[in-house]
Amino acid sequence: MTVIVTAVFYPKPGKKQELAEAMRRGIEAVHTEDGCELYAIHDAEDGTITMIEKWSSVEALDTHGDSEQVKTLRADVADLVEKPGLVTRMTPLPRGTEAQGQL
Repeated sequence: MTVIVTAVFYPKPGKKQELAEAMRRGIEAVHTEDGCELYAIHDAEDGTITMIEKWSSVEALDTHGDSEQVKTLRADVADLVEKPGLVTRMTPLPRGTEAQGQL
């Protein structure tokens, strides 16, 4: 079953662009993981950086959570965030067309 995740990162004042750049190495590494269908950052209007993820299964996501790639990402952003990120796991409830009704 597909799993969607949002991960909100809270940059220190004046560090949002630096945070986004620091995430590059970790993102590129995660894209190589089994089960990663989408892993992309977005600049949110509230001053945060939000990661939107799509995983092929809960197992793939659980493996990702303990991966070296995540450790790299955490290390690269540690000095640029004010507080721990907010991570939310979601199960899709597809509606409408396949292209528009689900990630």
